[in-house]
Amino acid sequence: MIGFIKRISRRTPLGWLQLKHDKTRLLTALAGIAFADILIFMQFGFKNALYMTNTLFQRNLQTDIILISTQARDLTRLFTFPRRRLYQAMDVPGVKSAEALYVNFIDWKNPQTSGKTAILIFGQNPEQPVFSLPEVNQQLDEVKLPDTVLFDRASRGDYQQAIALIEQGQPVTTEIERRTINIAGLFQVGASFSTDGTLITSDQNFLRLFPKRRAETVSMGLIELQAEANPEQVRAALNAYLPEDIQALTHQEYIDFELNYWQKRTPIGFVFGLGSTMGFVVGVVIVYQVLSTDVNAHLSEYATFKAMGYRNLYLLGVVFEEAIILAVLGFIPGVAVSLGLYRLARQATALPLFMPMARVVWVLILTIVMCGISGAIAIRKLRAADPADIF
Repeated sequence: MIGFIKRISRRTPLGWLQLKHDKTRLLTALAGIAFADILIFMQFGFKNALYMTNTLFQRNLQTDIILISTQARDLTRLFTFPRRRLYQAMDVPGVKSAEALYVNFIDWKNPQTSGKTAILIFGQNPEQPVFSLPEVNQQLDEVKLPDTVLFDRASRGDYQQAIALIEQGQPVTTEIERRTINIAGLFQVGASFSTDGTLITSDQNFLRLFPKRRAETVSMGLIELQAEANPEQVRAALNAYLPEDIQALTHQEYIDFELNYWQKRTPIGFVFGLGSTMGFVVGVVIVYQVLSTDVNAHLSEYATFKAMGYRNLYLLGVVFEEAIILAVLGFIPGVAVSLGLYRLARQATALPLFMPMARVVWVLILTIVMCGISGAIAIRKLRAADPADIF
């Protein structure tokens, strides 16, 4: 191993010398690789934000088993089912309690700008915590008051002044369906691709805002199990006992249900995947053009090396050396610019766009593979180089 390292250290960095000889071509190649990396980083970032934000409330549900309609697609399109299904679920051994949760979109006036926008609203039993959100659970007594709601401070839009007033304890009111609504408190979850913001209130306040909605039709059932109950067995028993218009899912199964919808049943997941693939292909094409041009420009030199007795393996190593150098040098500005774009997009969209180290390592590996593929394609001419043909 030590001998190998010594041989490497004594080796002339021919690949690097050839790359820096034409600085314009080098900078063009680095810009192309950086662009490809930026495209991949942004696609991965938005894709991760999509999956994360569209399961925020689902992950914070404080329940063991969830009942939803068999027609449900995701949290914003749950469809309703009869409340009596909750009473029927109580007959299943292992079930301790069954609570109803109401979910729907509603138009409200932004308390700061008075502009109308659609917002997601949850109606829950204020006597029973539904979400594992301390800020919400500490303020459940507030939503017992008529026409009172809690507001997500991380909602997308201009709410800074209104939020500041609420934090100071000053009354903030707005209008929903011609009703004056009091915003009594704040919590924080965040916006998503499908929702700009969220309100939480009591089930009675929810039904007042939707006068045509009957209390007997609920959006979701939250099942709490007895301490000794097995969630998988109870879920199977519920699915066997309840009518076919309802399905029971464990908490994790419900999260997976939501993720599956966005990954496979909407075009968004496909679009982000396609964007990442296109970035990879663009990088391969750009690096191939650079390496192929370099090989053509130095074909006579490579033929001379062959005539001197150097094997193809050595010359191929030179090309792959160039590919690795391009990958590393192009990756650095790519990740730097992506960090800036993440911050800009985070401020503009209120989406959780961050750069985990695992993603940095993964994209670096992709970049090296991308440049390696380009090098493998570019060396075809080098393999065929014959000193007799050149001279």
